[in-house]
Amino acid sequence: MLLLKAARGRLEWEGSGIPARPAQLKPDMIPAAPIRLQPEDTVAPLAQAASRWQQHWREAVRDPRELLAMLGLEALAPRISDQAAAHFPLRVPRGFVARMRHGDPHDPLLRQVLPLDDEERIVPGFDLDAVGDMAARAGDGLIRKYNGRALLIATGSCAIHCRYCFRRHFPYAAETAARDGWQNAIAALRADPGVDEVILSGGDPLALATSKLAQLTDALQRIAHLKRLRVHTRLPIVLPERVDAELVAWLRALPWPVTVVVHANHANEWTAEVDAAMASLRSAGVLVLNQAVLLRGVNDSVDALAALSERGHAAGVLPYYLHQLDRVAGSAHFEVDDTTARALHAALAARLSGYLVPRLVREVAGDPGKRPL
Repeated sequence: MLLLKAARGRLEWEGSGIPARPAQLKPDMIPAAPIRLQPEDTVAPLAQAASRWQQHWREAVRDPRELLAMLGLEALAPRISDQAAAHFPLRVPRGFVARMRHGDPHDPLLRQVLPLDDEERIVPGFDLDAVGDMAARAGDGLIRKYNGRALLIATGSCAIHCRYCFRRHFPYAAETAARDGWQNAIAALRADPGVDEVILSGGDPLALATSKLAQLTDALQRIAHLKRLRVHTRLPIVLPERVDAELVAWLRALPWPVTVVVHANHANEWTAEVDAAMASLRSAGVLVLNQAVLLRGVNDSVDALAALSERGHAAGVLPYYLHQLDRVAGSAHFEVDDTTARALHAALAARLSGYLVPRLVREVAGDPGKRPL
């Protein structure tokens, strides 16, 4: 089990010798994860007839200055943190960039992905493992926090690197369930009859080829005590091409009730292509929900939150959770205080029908479930 500990005056993941804060890091920098803890591109190599989504994946923007040039925002370049970008690289699909407002330095989609110098501040209370993932580890890539549920870290790869990501420092190299054909994770689930719901997470589980996902679910079908499957994914929002015929056929054939929880934070993330992806998911018979994170400068207004719920509902997606920011190192500039968060949520409830109001929650390490605010 990898746990944070103090060693020789530094933080490191226990048992690994891997420093959680590189020795050369300046005192005013965030404790960024070493490069080898970051996700690698685990999408299978392109075949001769590559799928559209894999092609779009590989064409993602990875250079912050290229992103600013695409948006006519070269003047923002001095705000870029090369250190933050080195330890948690920029990655954003070009289709997502196309939804950003040209010339707007305050665009809410840009703010979610641009590595700024704000990330270099060390802020008390903002840690590497904000939600207690490592203490809840129950096997290779298997996390057990809540009664009846097990979360599988299917992969460390994501199509987009969100700067507020609570797993931006997670040691994916040591904690991925897909290793060895899922064998260790499957064995742990089979041995635990108290688990009746499996949650596929990551990274993003839909970063894996559908054949790899089918390999997992074929094995899960042989575990009699499993009753439900949940998939947490941002890909249908940021790379809607991922919802192709093969993926829909896989979902439709699964023997359990399936819930797909997508992740959009702002109404501008929804497009006609995203709408089509949601329709395809629902055509497979799955329940589609959205969870968002309350982010300063992105959606911290009643108008923005209402538009997000209404736009998602127009695509057939109901709001699920509105998360208070997980206090991961490097994300303090996104935080909205609890008093403001509660006031926004109350105003949202006064404006919208109840089914359009997500639950305002925080994840607290050691709690038996999400904590309502």
